[in-house]
Amino acid sequence: MTPTTTSSPDLLDIADPDQTHWITLLSHHSSVRIARRSMRHRLSGWPLPGELCADAVLLVSELATNAVLHTSSVRILCGIGIVAPGRLRVEVHDHDYSGQGLTRREPGPDDEGGRGLVLVEHLADSWGVDRSRLTSGNAVWATLSA
Repeated sequence: MTPTTTSSPDLLDIADPDQTHWITLLSHHSSVRIARRSMRHRLSGWPLPGELCADAVLLVSELATNAVLHTSSVRILCGIGIVAPGRLRVEVHDHDYSGQGLTRREPGPDDEGGRGLVLVEHLADSWGVDRSRLTSGNAVWATLSA
């Protein structure tokens, strides 16, 4: 699975703090639910279309799940922010220092998992993976537009 872009033009760590939301979580399965709930709550306070918010929550969930399942991180950092009118950016940072990036999976029709990045690729305007300036691990990000 190749990201649609490899540069990170809309960094959340320099965005307006009133239009961003971050949460640090233990790298545990239950943290994905907490990330979804936290992001959904924050998005409900922003003047954005419901479908855009729902897609953003789904992407946070998928990226957080990947970080929990496929890295050796003890903690993950999830962020969401408005980077332009009607444009959101979702980021999940891990503490994986291996530099391996993302591995493409080809799930079979009966597999229950393995489709997270396919969803990201389908829903996002662009997405990619960079070295995180916040954790020194991976920063997987996606942008969405209304």
